[in-house]
Amino acid sequence: MLSKIIFAQLGGMGTYRFLYVSPNARIAALGGNAIATPDADINLISQNPSLLNKSNQHQIGLNFVNYFADISAGEANYGWHSDSLHTSFAAGIQYLNYGSFTKTAPDGQILGTFTAGEYNFHASAARTYKQFQYGLTLKFINSNLETYNSYGMAIDLGSTWISQDKLMAVTAVVSNIGTQFKSYTNGNYESIPNNLQIGFSKKFEHNPFRISVIAQNLQNPGQLLYQIRSRQQISLETGQPIQEDFTIMQKAMSHLVINTEMILGRTLNIRFGYNALRQREMALSNIRGFNGFSWGFGIRLNRFQFSYGNGGYMPGQNTNAFTIITRLDDFKKSKSITP
Repeated sequence: MLSKIIFAQLGGMGTYRFLYVSPNARIAALGGNAIATPDADINLISQNPSLLNKSNQHQIGLNFVNYFADISAGEANYGWHSDSLHTSFAAGIQYLNYGSFTKTAPDGQILGTFTAGEYNFHASAARTYKQFQYGLTLKFINSNLETYNSYGMAIDLGSTWISQDKLMAVTAVVSNIGTQFKSYTNGNYESIPNNLQIGFSKKFEHNPFRISVIAQNLQNPGQLLYQIRSRQQISLETGQPIQEDFTIMQKAMSHLVINTEMILGRTLNIRFGYNALRQREMALSNIRGFNGFSWGFGIRLNRFQFSYGNGGYMPGQNTNAFTIITRLDDFKKSKSITP
C-alpha cells in the first residue's frame, strides 16, 4: 500500500538501488549529481523534475553507460509543453542490465544461464511560477533477478528558485518516496532508499564558469561514514581493530558533491566533479587514485548535442557515459517566404 513510505535508509540497504545509477554523461561528469544545473537539458529530470520547463519542448535525450563487467545502463527521455495547461511534461524509461550469468546446482553442475535487469518507467510534470519552478516525477519500477521479480512505485518532488538574471539557482529535491507492491519473496517487503538533497549553483557574469555545491542524503545527517575493515589498524595492546573516529568535517564532507562547468558559448562545455563519499568508499588502503573525481565535455554539432562523461570509482575502474540530445522541431523544414 502507498501508506508504507519510508523516509530514511543508510547506504547499502533497501531495494531498487539502480535508481541512483544515472546513465547520463553530463551527470556522470559532474560527480553523479546535477540537481542544481538549470539548463535546457531534458535528461536532468532524472534527478530533479523541477528543472523541466518549456525549453524542453519536443526534446529527445538518449543515454548509455558502460558500467562494470557486462553491466550496462541506459535511459531515454522525451519532453513537451502544453500552453493551455501552462505545464511541461516528460516521459521516459531507465534500465540497468546486469548481463548473463551461469546457473549451477549446489554440486557445481551447470544448468544453463539466466539474466537480470531492472526498469524504471517514469513520467514528469512541472510548472513555473514567477522565479520558482516545481515538479514531480512518478516512477513505475520493475525488477527481474533470475526467477525473482518485484514491482514498485516511487515519486520524486523538486522545487527550484532561479534568479532574474539566470545566474543563480537554489533547489531542493526529495527522491524515491515509495514502496514495493510485490516483493521478491512472499512477505519480505523492502524499503526504497530516499534521498533528501539541497543544491546551489552560481554562474559568473564575466567568465564562463558555473559552480555547484550539492548536499545529498540529508535524511541521514552525519551517518554516511562507516568502518572499513580492510583499512583498520590493529592495536598492539589489545589485538583488536582500532575504531576510526570521524570528525565533524569528515561527516559533513561525506554529503557533498562539488562540480563546475566551463561554458564556452553554445558549442562546447567542459565539466568536472568531485564526490567526497565516493572517494572515501572506493579508495584502496595504499592507492588513492582518481576515485571520486569525474570529468567530461559536451559539444553541439548542427542539430545534435553530444556529451561524454568519465566517472572515477577506483584505480583502473572508470565508467564511460554517452549522451545524445536533439529536438524534433530542428528537423522541420523552414517555410518558404512568399514575396
